[in-house]
Amino acid sequence: MQAKIKRSCLKGIIRVPGSKSHTIRAVLISTMAEGVSTIRNPLTSEDCLSALRVAKSFGAKCVVKEGQWEIEGTSGKLKLPDDVVDCGNSGTTTYIGTALAGTIEGTTIITGDEQIRSRPINKLLEALNQSKVTAYTTRPEVDAPPVVIQGKMEAGTITIEGKISPQVTGLLLASTLIEGKTTLNVTTPMETPYIDMTLDWMKKYGVAVEKNNDYSQYDIFGPQSYKAQDQTVASDWSGVLFPLVASIVTDSEVTIEGVDFNDLQGDKEIVNVLIKMGADITKDVEKGNIHIRGGKPLMGISIDLRNTPDALPILCIAAACAEGQTEFTGLEVVRLKETDRVAVMEEELLKMGVEVFSEGENLIVIGGKPFKSAIVDSHDDHRVAMALMVAGLTMSEQLIVKDIECSSVSYPNFIQSMNNLGASFEIIE
Repeated sequence: MQAKIKRSCLKGIIRVPGSKSHTIRAVLISTMAEGVSTIRNPLTSEDCLSALRVAKSFGAKCVVKEGQWEIEGTSGKLKLPDDVVDCGNSGTTTYIGTALAGTIEGTTIITGDEQIRSRPINKLLEALNQSKVTAYTTRPEVDAPPVVIQGKMEAGTITIEGKISPQVTGLLLASTLIEGKTTLNVTTPMETPYIDMTLDWMKKYGVAVEKNNDYSQYDIFGPQSYKAQDQTVASDWSGVLFPLVASIVTDSEVTIEGVDFNDLQGDKEIVNVLIKMGADITKDVEKGNIHIRGGKPLMGISIDLRNTPDALPILCIAAACAEGQTEFTGLEVVRLKETDRVAVMEEELLKMGVEVFSEGENLIVIGGKPFKSAIVDSHDDHRVAMALMVAGLTMSEQLIVKDIECSSVSYPNFIQSMNNLGASFEIIE
């Protein structure tokens, strides 16, 4: 599908659905738990449905109801999957599932869609091999799934590079299921808010991990028992950024409701980044609302995305609408997502007439000029698709964005929700 977008002004109230990162963790931790867990306000996106399928593969019983999922866990005794485990497009599910497979005696094969089959995984496999697991890719020259994992994992000392945080999350969760003390050493820890999120979910289910102050070492004692919980998933701060920036760069007045400023999601800090750029944003922490008055001038600044890499695509649009230079730093992890988002955003912004160039792990956007009419490509990346659609709302001439159906990976009702605010997103089959 394609979307044809025209200049629009937005007005009204929008509520963003539940967090993808929270939902996936809740599903997979509930799979390890004893008893029936209830997950309220789960994100029913493709990635989260992939997590649900993986949970079933490992022996969980899952009941899907309107607004909630019920998961009967395995009491820490994960089942050896009967078939190849397909993680769809979800990198987080792939990495966590791979680590959990290491706790099961027998052989598990894990794969995913075309993008997953190009995402790096050897660092995680090397870490699992340090714990007596035999783990390897099916294509010896390709650092990506499909992967084969032959358990069973033993306690000990494991070292892993921490640039891809879901790989660390997977090892933390797996280590709680095996007997003995596991020391996990992490070099180059990055995306640390996502590690805090993982540890918080483990704590909710009654499991403890000892961590040092710089996220470089963890001591995990096992086996520990996860107890079923009734938990509500907070709104997705990564998803909030799209209507937020759309409201800022257009002549709009919008309230985003149902957000939690005390949540551990790292992307909530992007609100402060946008305020620093000059956006007219009012935060109501008590009520959980954000009020935006759009059309105010923005100024380019320097933005470090080491801990919030998912924000790059939509912040590129804000930067292109700002006067002066915006420099994005800390982008190493951004290149390891569904696509190399540094290269992809550079390519698509150039099509729209934006002055942009990359220097190593930095990306520089020179803003202040109107976008040019163009046909741009999502590269089948949900965050790129939504960011480019937001750009179209500022344009006097139409923008066409190709392959926009991928937005359902993290924000299933994005197009309808934005059109309800007054956006002109016309779908072309």
